[in-house]
Amino acid sequence: MPKKLYRILIRRRLLVICSLVLQLVMFVLLIINGSRISVLIEYGLTIVSILVALYIVGESANGAYKLIWIMLILSFPIFGGSLYIFFNYQASMKQFQEDFKRANEKCRDLFRWPGDYYKDACEKLPENRTQIQYLQRFAGFPVYGRTDAKYLTPGEVKFEAIIEALKKAEKYIFLEYFSIHAGIMWNTILEILKQKAAAGVDVRIIYDDVGCLLLLPKDYTTRLEKMGIKGVVFNPMRPILLAKQNNRDHRKIAVIDGKIAITGGINIADEYINALDKYGHWKDAAVQVEGEAAWSFTLMFLQIWSVCTKTDEDFSLFYPQPNGPAPPENRNAGGEGFVQPYADSPLDNERISENVYMQVICSAKDYIYINTPYLVLDENMLSALSLAAKSGVDVRIVTPQRPDKKYVHMVTKSYYLELIRAGVKVYEYIDGFIHAKTFVSDDNVATVGTANLDYRSLYLCFECGVCLYKKAIVKEIHGDFINTLKRCRLITERECNGRRFHTLFQGLMRFLAPLL
Repeated sequence: MPKKLYRILIRRRLLVICSLVLQLVMFVLLIINGSRISVLIEYGLTIVSILVALYIVGESANGAYKLIWIMLILSFPIFGGSLYIFFNYQASMKQFQEDFKRANEKCRDLFRWPGDYYKDACEKLPENRTQIQYLQRFAGFPVYGRTDAKYLTPGEVKFEAIIEALKKAEKYIFLEYFSIHAGIMWNTILEILKQKAAAGVDVRIIYDDVGCLLLLPKDYTTRLEKMGIKGVVFNPMRPILLAKQNNRDHRKIAVIDGKIAITGGINIADEYINALDKYGHWKDAAVQVEGEAAWSFTLMFLQIWSVCTKTDEDFSLFYPQPNGPAPPENRNAGGEGFVQPYADSPLDNERISENVYMQVICSAKDYIYINTPYLVLDENMLSALSLAAKSGVDVRIVTPQRPDKKYVHMVTKSYYLELIRAGVKVYEYIDGFIHAKTFVSDDNVATVGTANLDYRSLYLCFECGVCLYKKAIVKEIHGDFINTLKRCRLITERECNGRRFHTLFQGLMRFLAPLL
C-alpha cells in the first residue's frame, strides 16, 4: 500500500476511534457529575439501573450478553442502566431495522419463483425434514432442486471458479464482500468487471466499511463509478456512538445473471488465495451453486443493495427466466439431492446460522465434522457438541494453529478441555490458518457459509450460507476434512491443563467473549 494512502487511512481510523472514546467518556462524566449535583438524581439513576437489570434478566437474549450487562450495571449502578438504554434504544437503530424489514417482506414471495420443492424434499429426506421446514416455513428460505453444487477449496480454486463465472456474465454481476484488498486477486477481478461494465453488463459491488477500513480509500465508490461500476459501502463508520455500527456485513456473495452464485469464507484479498503469506497456508472453502438456488443469493444481494442505496427496484426484473417463473420441466436436473441457501440478520432476533449449525449437530447419528477459525461457544452450542460426543457421535473440530487474532485464539483454547473431556476430538491445523466454516454430517448433510462459531458472527453480523442435502458435494466436503486431518495435530487433555494464572486469564477472556 502506498505510504501516502496508508497515512490517510490511519488518520481516518484514529479520528473515528478517538471521537467514539471521547463521546463515551463525556457521557459517563456527564452522568457522574450530574449525580453529584443532587442526591435525588443519583438515587433516580440507581433505580433506573435496577429496573434495567430486571428487564435484561427477562429478555430472550443470549445468557453471556445478559451477564456482561448485568455485571456492568451492578459495578456501576449510577450510569450502567443509562448506558444500556443509550446503546439499545436509538432512533437510527430502529430505522435500520425497519429498512431491512421492508426489504425482506418485498422478497418473501419472490424466493419461491423457481418452484416449490418442499414436499419432494421432505419425502425424500425425512432425516432432514426439520431443517428444511425451519428454513423454508419459518425463516423464509426455500429448498431448491435443479441445482448443481461444486466445492471450492482452497481459495485458489474459488479464484479460478469466480474468474470463469464472471467471464460468462451477460446481464449482471453482483458482488458483496466483507473485505476487498488490492492485489493479484482483486486486480484480476476488477479488470474483468471493467470490461463487462463497458459491454453493458450491470456490475454492482457492496463492501463493508469496517472490513475495508484500512484496505480501500474513502472515495473508492467514486473511483468505481468512473469505471462504470456501481459501488456502495455497507453501514459507513461514523465518529458517533451508534449501536448499529456494531452490525457488519460479513457475507461473501458473487452472483452472475441469477444463474451462478458463490459463497463461503473467502474474501477478495491475496492471503485467501495464498498469494500472500500472512499466517502460513490459508485453508478456506466456498461453494458454487448453478441453477435455481442461485436466485436465492440474487435476492439476498438485492435486499442489502436496496437498503444501502435507499432505492426501490423491481426485483422480479432480475429473474433469469425472461418470461418469469414457470414450473420446472425436469425436477431431477442438477442431480440428486437439494440445495437450500439461507441468510442471517442480527436485526430480527432470530439466530438462523446458529440454528442451522445446531440442527446439524443434534441430528447427527454417526459423525459431525467441523472446520472453524474461531471456537467461541455459547452454552447451548457447547452442550450440544458435548452431548453428541457423549452419545457416541464422532465429533471432530479443526481450528487453526496459527491464528490471525491471538486474543480470540486464547478464548478458543479455553473450550478445548471441556470438549475433550466430553469426547470431542479437537485438532489444530499445523500448516497455518484455517478460515473455512464448514459442517458435514453422516454423508447426508453439509453447510458451507460465512458464519464463524463466535458471538460476533452468530449475533451481530449479517451472514449467509447454503445447506446441501444428499448431494455429491457432501462426500467431497467429508473427504476434504479427512485429508485436512493429515495436516493437523490432535490436542490432548494433558496439554490443556495449563498454569493457574494462564487458566484464570483464559476464564476472564471467555467471560468477555461476547464483546470480542
